Amino acid sequence: MAVSSSNIKKKHNYCISISKSSLDSLLQQEQQQVTPKIHSPPSNKLKLFFKSSKFLAFLIFLLGFLWVLKMWFKFDPTAPFWQNPCSISSGFLISQLNSNDSISGIEFWEQPDGMGFRPCLDFSEKYGKESAEILEDRTKYLMVVVSGGMNQQRNQIVDAVVIARILGASLVVPILQVNVIWGDESEFDEIFDLDHFKNVLANDVRVVSSLPSTHLMTRPVEEKNTPLHASPEWIRSRHLKRIRREGVLLLRGLDSRLSKDLPSDLQKLRCKVAFNALRFAPNIMELGNKLTERMRSKGRYLALHLRMEKDVWVRTGCLPGLTHEYDEIIYNERKSRPKLLTSRSNMTYHERKISGLCPLNALEVARLLKALKAPKSARIYWAGGIPLGGKDALLPLITEFPYFYNKEDLALPGELEPFLKKASLMAAVDYIVSENSDVFMASHGGNMGHAIQGHRAYAGHKKTIIPNKRQMIPYFMNYSISEIEFEKIIFDLHRDSFGQPEIRTSKNGRDVTKYPIPECMCNNTIPRSSI
Repeated sequence: MAVSSSNIKKKHNYCISISKSSLDSLLQQEQQQVTPKIHSPPSNKLKLFFKSSKFLAFLIFLLGFLWVLKMWFKFDPTAPFWQNPCSISSGFLISQLNSNDSISGIEFWEQPDGMGFRPCLDFSEKYGKESAEILEDRTKYLMVVVSGGMNQQRNQIVDAVVIARILGASLVVPILQVNVIWGDESEFDEIFDLDHFKNVLANDVRVVSSLPSTHLMTRPVEEKNTPLHASPEWIRSRHLKRIRREGVLLLRGLDSRLSKDLPSDLQKLRCKVAFNALRFAPNIMELGNKLTERMRSKGRYLALHLRMEKDVWVRTGCLPGLTHEYDEIIYNERKSRPKLLTSRSNMTYHERKISGLCPLNALEVARLLKALKAPKSARIYWAGGIPLGGKDALLPLITEFPYFYNKEDLALPGELEPFLKKASLMAAVDYIVSENSDVFMASHGGNMGHAIQGHRAYAGHKKTIIPNKRQMIPYFMNYSISEIEFEKIIFDLHRDSFGQPEIRTSKNGRDVTKYPIPECMCNNTIPRSSI
C-alpha cells in the first residue's frame, strides 16, 4: 500500500546549549531507562558483504578490468613498477609508441636472412671410435685454473675441454681464480650447471668433480707458459709423456692460447661446449628469464653491452669524452699503472680512436642507433658495470631513448640479493637477457660481445649490430656534414653488419665460437659432408 506524503510527519532539529553537568545527568538517566542495542560485530558484516550480490558484481568488474588492461596494454600485474626515472609507466602511452614502431621503426627490428643455416655437430666416425678409449681411461687427469671475468673464464673452460680431449685425459672441474678486480670468489657450480655440463660432454670427455684417491698425493706437472696459437701437435709433444708418467697435469694462463684453427671435430667440440654444455646455474637462468619476460612484456627490445667503466678506459688507452676532469683521472691512473694498458702502448689516444680501437661513448651509441633507424620508443636493456661518471655519462643516450633499463630497474625487491658482490653471477644475468633480445649491440668488442655474437649466430642468426668503428669514426668527428647526410652514410656502412651468416674460413685465426660456420652450422649449400 502506498504511503501518502501527507502522512509523513516532518522532523525539526533544534540546537540547545546545556552545561556539561546537565549532559552527564541526562546520559546517566538514559542508560538506566533504555536497554542497550546489541551491535553486530564487524566480522559478521564482512561475511554478509562477501555473500552479497554486490561483492560478486564488484569481483566480476575487477577481473574484467584487469583482462582489458592485459589485452589492450599488455599489462603485467606481476612486473615491478619501473624505477628508472626516464621511463613512462602509462600503458596507454607505451601502447601508442609501440604502434608507432610499426610505421617508423619496423626496419630496425627486421632480422637478417639466416640462409637456412642450422646447428649440425655430426662428429666423424674416427672421433666416435676414439671416444670409447678416452672415456675408459682412469690414469690421466687434467686440472686447469682459469682467470679473468666470467666470459674470459668461459673461453678458457672451452679450451680446457678441448685440451683434455687432445690428451685423452679426464677433466677435473675447472678451478676459478679469484678475480683481482671484482674480488669475486664464485666457484664453477655457482655460475654453471655442473650436472648439465657433465651430461652433455659424457660422450666426449670424462668430467670429474675432484681427483680420485689414487692421484690425491700426486704432485702435478705444472705449465704456466703455453704459447699463443698452440696446436694439438704441440700439446701432445709437450704434455703427453709427462701426464702419462705423473698422472696429473695442471695448466694455468690458458687465455687465448689454444689455436683457433683446429681439426673439424675439435672445432665442433668447441661449439658443443660453448653453446650446449656451458649452461648457467638454475637460479641464474630463472632470474635471467624473468627479466627477459619483463622486457618483452611490452614488445621487442634492444640489448646494449656498454663498455664505459673506469678500468675499460684505462686498459684501452682511450678517453671517455665527458669532461677534462674525467680525462685527467684516466690519464693519471694509466700513468701510475702502465701495465694495465693492454696493447699498442706506442699509439696516441687520437690514433687509437681513428683506428676503431676505442669503446663508443653514450653520445656515439645514440647517434649510431638513430642512423640505423632505431625508433625513439625502442625499449633498451643495458648490460655492463656502472660507467665512469655514473648515470650522468649515459644522459645523451637516455635523452634520445628514454625507455632505458638495466637489471636493477627490472628486478623486484630482493631478487638481486643472492647475486650482490658476485660480479660473475651479475654478468651471467646480463648475458641471458642480452642473448634473448631481438637486437643486440656491444659498444666495444671484448669477450662478452664476441660470445653473444656467436651464440646468436648459432641460434639462427638473430640480429646483432657490429659497429664498423674503423670506417664510421671519421664521420663522427666531421662536423661539416649535415645530420641527415651523416645518418645515410652510417646506415650504408652497416648494411652487411647486422649478423648475417659469415664463413669463418674467410680469415684464419677467427674463433669458431664467434663464427660457427662452416664447422658447426650447415645448410643445403654447405652440407655436412663437405665440412
